[in-house]
This record gives sequence, structure tokens and C-alpha cells, in this order.
Amino acid sequence: MIGFALVILFFSIVVHEYFHGYIALKCGDETAKYAGRLTFNPIPHIDIVGTIILPLFLVMSGSNFLIGWAKPVPVNPYNFRNPGIDNVKVAAAGPLSNLSLAVAFSLLTIIIANFFPFLLPSLNYALQWGILINLYLAVFNLIPVPPLDGSHILPYFLPYEMKEAYSKIQNYGFLILLLIIMTPLFNIIRFIVNILYNFLYLFINMFLF
Repeated sequence: MIGFALVILFFSIVVHEYFHGYIALKCGDETAKYAGRLTFNPIPHIDIVGTIILPLFLVMSGSNFLIGWAKPVPVNPYNFRNPGIDNVKVAAAGPLSNLSLAVAFSLLTIIIANFFPFLLPSLNYALQWGILINLYLAVFNLIPVPPLDGSHILPYFLPYEMKEAYSKIQNYGFLILLLIIMTPLFNIIRFIVNILYNFLYLFINMFLF
């Protein structure tokens, strides 16, 4: 069953990166297209640490969550038609794709339970992992710490003076992320994910009972 979770994680982070590139293309930047990254083929997206080492480490350590990342899709914001808001759109596309997948897994649970109930017991584990993994990916990537997607969204809404101050954390992004992941600060992410998961759980039950 852990194999199912790893496959779902791999698929989800590939979708995440694909939609960064797809929205960038729609905004006028063809960099990802010419780099061969507008594909659901996982091979071009593999990042040794984020796609393989970290997920395996989390599985082997008995973690109750899975998270990871793919190789970032190359984007050139100078090609955007409206650089400010287009940068926000491209950054938000990844987390929104994961939220959409979480909803899709929820809908799939409803469909199977209503029309193919004999399949639900064997697939339920994978479906629940699909929901949880994508919620974690969405929430985690919205953290406004470089190089996560949130760090490309927040500056657009900050006054100029605050943007200058915010830009200074660029060099410390990785250390800040380690601090978040390795300390009780991660409980904030877990709390938000649990709220979203419970909302989807209620949504599912509305159609089952």
C-alpha cells in the first residue's frame, strides 16, 4: 500500500510542475515548452532529493505524511504579458492543481462508493492518500518562503518597502524550511490540512448517506 502512496505522490508533483509550465505558456512564456517540461512523462521532472530520497526517507521513518517536489519547471517572467499578476498566476497554478486533485480523489471516492461499492474497501487506502498528499502539497507550497510558490505570490501584495525587506530572506529560505519541517511549526500545516480534509470528508459523506 505504501507503493500506492509513493505513486500518487510522484504523479501529484508532476501535475503540479506541469501546470506551472502550462499557465506560463498561456501567459506568454514558452520556456517550459521548449525545455520539454510540458509533459506528464515523469522522467524530465525527477529531482533526486525531492522526488526520490525525501519520500523514501519519510516512508522508512514511519511518517504519517508524505511530501516532496519535482525539478522546478523553467519560467522566464520577462516573457509574461503582465509580469506582476502573471507571476502570481503561474505560482498559484501548482498548489491549485493539487487542491483540484484532492477534490478529484474525493469525487472518485463518491463515485466508487455509489456505483462500484465492492471496489471501495481495496481502493479506499489509496484514495485517502490521494486526498491527503495533495492537500499537504498545496498547503506546503503556499508557505511564503523561497523557493516555494508562496514566495512568488506574497510579494505582489506587499508595499514596496516591505518587498525590499522580504527579499532579504531569499538566502535563508532553505534553512527556514528545515526549521518548519523539523520542528513543531509543522503542526500548523498539519492543522490546516486536517481542516481541509475534514471539509472534504463532510463533502463526501453528503453524497454517501
